[in-house]
Amino acid sequence: MKNIPLAALLSAAVLLSLAPAYAQAPSAPLALHPDNPHYFLFRGKPAVLVTSGEHYGAVLNLDFDYLPYLDELQKHGLNLTRTWAGTYREIPGSFGITDNTLAPLPGRYLCPWARSETPGYFDGGYKFDLTRWDESYFARLKDFLSQASKRGVIVELNLFCPNYNDSLWQVSPLSAANNINGVGHCPANEPYALKHADLTAVQEAVTRKIVRELRGFDNFYYELCNEPYFGGVTQEFQRRIAEVIADEEKDLPLGHLISMNVANGREKVLDPCPLVSIFNFHYCYPPDVVEMNYGLDKVIGENETGFRGKADSLYRTEGWDFIIAGGGLYNNLDYSFTPKHPDGTFLDYQSPGGGSPELRKQ
Repeated sequence: MKNIPLAALLSAAVLLSLAPAYAQAPSAPLALHPDNPHYFLFRGKPAVLVTSGEHYGAVLNLDFDYLPYLDELQKHGLNLTRTWAGTYREIPGSFGITDNTLAPLPGRYLCPWARSETPGYFDGGYKFDLTRWDESYFARLKDFLSQASKRGVIVELNLFCPNYNDSLWQVSPLSAANNINGVGHCPANEPYALKHADLTAVQEAVTRKIVRELRGFDNFYYELCNEPYFGGVTQEFQRRIAEVIADEEKDLPLGHLISMNVANGREKVLDPCPLVSIFNFHYCYPPDVVEMNYGLDKVIGENETGFRGKADSLYRTEGWDFIIAGGGLYNNLDYSFTPKHPDGTFLDYQSPGGGSPELRKQ
């Protein structure tokens, strides 16, 4: 019997269950399906989002060539990727990841803010000016979205991420040591808690800038913050960012979807933010979180898993289980994608998870 990839089978199943297709305006962004909001509507057709994606540095790492990466996703019918907006980065060695795409080499980190003429960034470059934008960053971000669009790939754009430890705060542009604006005089667990008005103003401004730049794209949604249950991120901060997005898009006929990352494993959402349409979880095995939150009538997703070992079978079965349980979105970390191997052919990694060309075929 021919081995049919998971993504192809699931797309076919959703198409059959939600037929007929719906007419959408040519510029209408990814939306919840009007008949069953546990799934998506994209370019007039029902959709589930499934992928085996790189570790989120496709845009911010200048050494990562995202064209072969996106080609590899398209080749296997995978239609999702997560990427970080550049407000957070890692350093070589973070989390034991081999050739981490989120840990660019010195001088190869790109983010929304322009460099100043003042030396002193942690890796030897210039500090950042949080009042000026780096237009080359926005050009790269928009090209990434455009190239993904041509290949039918949805981008999850993650705006913020907690500082898991002090070393990650020490490399952040938002830390006072790395900018010329005197912003970010606080410990690592306070930047995302609305405790510092000057820092919150910078975060709101960069959110508005990103939203303005990307308003014409249909193939992405926003995630407010990755793993906000670490590092002191508050619900109030996330809701503030959701309100900023909604306010900046208030003149659009249909705004872009917003995702909230709820928990590792499982948690019942008791007070859902009305601006959020996708509730994402990490490391959901077994996938009982779908049933726990099905009554929200929104998409329930698993947008990160890994750390279980390297075997393809672990993530193939986890993906199947989550989608069959009623989930609308699945992504496992794929460490075969690196800056030196953007086509996903690196297999000799020691990273805490899996990913391979064979897995993507399945």
